Amino acid sequence: MTSPDHRDDEQAARRAGVRRTVLVVAAIAVVIYIGFILSGVLAT
Repeated sequence: MTSPDHRDDEQAARRAGVRRTVLVVAAIAVVIYIGFILSGVLAT
């Protein structure tokens, strides 16, 4: 059985990975959003 310390480290690492993934996905969404806005503005 794993010790509680090891489990806490594992959860912290998983949380950090999830946070990084969310930030990357959010950044991609913002870039796409800005791209659509700019394409609309530059098309007119």
